[in-house]
Amino acid sequence: MRNDSRLSRMLHVLLHMANHDGPMTSETIARMLGTNAVVVRRTMAGLRDAGYVRSEKGHGGGWVIAADLEMVSLLDVHRAVGGPRIFAIGSEHSNPDCAVEKAVNAAVEDALQHAEALLIARLGAVSLAELAQGFKVHCGQAD
Repeated sequence: MRNDSRLSRMLHVLLHMANHDGPMTSETIARMLGTNAVVVRRTMAGLRDAGYVRSEKGHGGGWVIAADLEMVSLLDVHRAVGGPRIFAIGSEHSNPDCAVEKAVNAAVEDALQHAEALLIARLGAVSLAELAQGFKVHCGQAD
C-alpha cells in the first residue's frame, strides 16, 4: 500500500473489524483492500504494536480490535501505520542561489506547516468510535 492511502485503508479495515463478529483473517482483509495478505500483516503489525489490534492464531483466528475505540484517534492510527508525513508535497528543487525560489519555497512551506497543524489537530480530535458511529448513521443503524 502507498503511504498516502495507508491511513484511509486501515481506517476502512478497523471499521469493518469493529462491526464484525469474530476475527478477520489477513486474507479476508487483503481481498477487501485488493492487496496481498503479506502487505496486510505488515501494516497490521504497526496497529498491533500500538495495542489497537491483536492477532489470534489457529483455526478461526485472525485480527480483532484490542482497544477501546473511544481512546484511539485517527491521528493515532496514522502514526501506528507509519504515516511519515501528513503532506507529501513541497519544494522539488532547492536552488539556494535563486532569491525567487527561496521566497516561493518559504511561502509554500509556511502554508503547508499551517495546513498540517490544522489537519493533525483535527485527526487527533476524532476517535474511531466517532467514525464508527458515523458509519452506523450512513447505514441506518444509529443507536
